[in-house]
Amino acid sequence: MQVMLAEPRGFCAGVDRAIEIVERALAVFGAPVYVRHEIVHNKFVVEDLRGKGAVFVDEVDDAPDGSLLIFSAHGVSQAVRERAKQRGLKVIDATCPLVTKVHLELLRHLKNGDQVVLIGHAGHPEVEGTMGQAPAGSVLLISTPEDVETLVVDDPDKLAYVTQTTLSVDDTAEVIAALRERFPNVQAPKREDICYATSNRQMAVKELADRVDVVLVIGSKNSSNSNRLREVAERSGCRAHLIDGPDDIDAAWLAGNVRIGVTAGASAPEVLVQQVVDFLRSRGADAVGRLAVTEEHITFNLPEELRPHAPSGD
Repeated sequence: MQVMLAEPRGFCAGVDRAIEIVERALAVFGAPVYVRHEIVHNKFVVEDLRGKGAVFVDEVDDAPDGSLLIFSAHGVSQAVRERAKQRGLKVIDATCPLVTKVHLELLRHLKNGDQVVLIGHAGHPEVEGTMGQAPAGSVLLISTPEDVETLVVDDPDKLAYVTQTTLSVDDTAEVIAALRERFPNVQAPKREDICYATSNRQMAVKELADRVDVVLVIGSKNSSNSNRLREVAERSGCRAHLIDGPDDIDAAWLAGNVRIGVTAGASAPEVLVQQVVDFLRSRGADAVGRLAVTEEHITFNLPEELRPHAPSGD
């Protein structure tokens, strides 16, 4: 049995930043620190932070009076921000800067009188936060090329689109092509909204899927970018499974002298990758290689509230 690790994989800069925000807040302000929704979509990360004193709540009103509340990396609506302000809560925003970029694009278009189409998955926290930057009903949500066919717009010449940051690059390209075919003057983002980490990990998985018999994607079931990695591998003609860790691996997947590819979603920590590799070694893996398609060197600053407390060198 041979194992090949995709590079890049695992944490992106936005996830690194969000987790560090919670950990720094705990160190500076003490436990408990309240977090609206999961800080990132990973079971292991959430449980680790919960053990350190983070309390995850569903809504702003679930946080006690006078408490510190952190917004998750997925972003929040203006209504959520306003409610936290009304309650007088101290807020630290862990929204990924690349999600904030999409929010600002949307607001710029609305200010210019454009109608905005959001390409994304209904019900995902990032989509709810992005749509919540504008009055209800003013942003049109679509997910597939078929959705474009039934889209009703006010003025085809005053139309723009933005996208969720964690979508399938290929699927999104099909939706955009359908939009452009029906609405030739639709305005595109100045730079692609799908984040660099999502694109890079999908590119690596495509390369991986061509070289192995099965791909194991480490990531939680509610992680959009992890689900997209599984789909990308399957679209490339390779068997693929989404797992939280080694306990989810079915021995049947390893039957025979198979080549196993391993990657991890942008919210999955490297410790889980190592646990999976150790498990595969214990089941007979005699070689572990790496498939590197690009390098990442992006980092994001912490919020101002935590910068004075950062160690020197940050």
